[in-house]
Amino acid sequence: DEATDPSVSEENWECIQRFCEQVNADTEGPWFALRLLAHKIQSPQEGEALHALTVLETCVNNCGDRFHSEMAKFRFLNELIKVLSPKYYGIWSSEKVKSRVTEVIFSWTVWFPQEVKIQDAYQMLKKQGIVKEDPKLPEDKILPPPSPRPQNSIFDTDEEKSKLLARLLRSSHPEDLQAANRLIQSAVKEEQEKSAQVSRRVNTISEVSENVKRMDEFLESYRRGELSPAAQESLQALFQRCERLRPLLFRLASEAVPDEEALAEVLQANDKLSRALGQYRQVVASQ
Repeated sequence: DEATDPSVSEENWECIQRFCEQVNADTEGPWFALRLLAHKIQSPQEGEALHALTVLETCVNNCGDRFHSEMAKFRFLNELIKVLSPKYYGIWSSEKVKSRVTEVIFSWTVWFPQEVKIQDAYQMLKKQGIVKEDPKLPEDKILPPPSPRPQNSIFDTDEEKSKLLARLLRSSHPEDLQAANRLIQSAVKEEQEKSAQVSRRVNTISEVSENVKRMDEFLESYRRGELSPAAQESLQALFQRCERLRPLLFRLASEAVPDEEALAEVLQANDKLSRALGQYRQVVASQ
């Protein structure tokens, strides 16, 4: 209530930071926080809704993967969509609030490309004509004061960038604050790309393991002459899918070169896939 008080024009950063700390400290913090924020963002009072959106964006910057996971669910995204939809609160929400909500959702499509539900929600808004064009994210929008960052962030591993950011944030010149904002956005994007790489690698290795297991089962039945014509077609389709996974594994291996452990996982998956493809050619294709 303090952080979203509509009678106060300026953001209460101390209170917002305490809210973020509470979200991170509580096991169910992200779920409760988003439930409360949805209610505030849907407020008929413009000031309250705008403050709530600032709190939301600050949580996105400071509350990590658990918060992002809850935020990217349709349960919360639908609450934001109600603010824009003329079937719900869009008929009386102010244009400023609707513009800000649109900007927030669009920014998430940029920073969280791996979150399919966010992409789907935004495309649905465009398809229904509620969003007519992508908003331009303002470069001069100063991000909230950063809270302690998680370990292994880009600023923990790049000392020069960390010093530059600290110097820019201490400055009182608007152009330096704009440069700090761009530097933070660039670092966030870089970390999101790394996260997307990890996600692709984990999902692909999992798919390889599952496909290899299924192919082994199919081939065992084939050797015994117990595979129906329909199952043989499924086996052929599985073989083709496995072949298409090979170039993807090669790309993942090139991405993982700096990380010896990740590279070893990719190479191990490639060995499994090569063995399965070789067995298919030996048992089925040769006949």
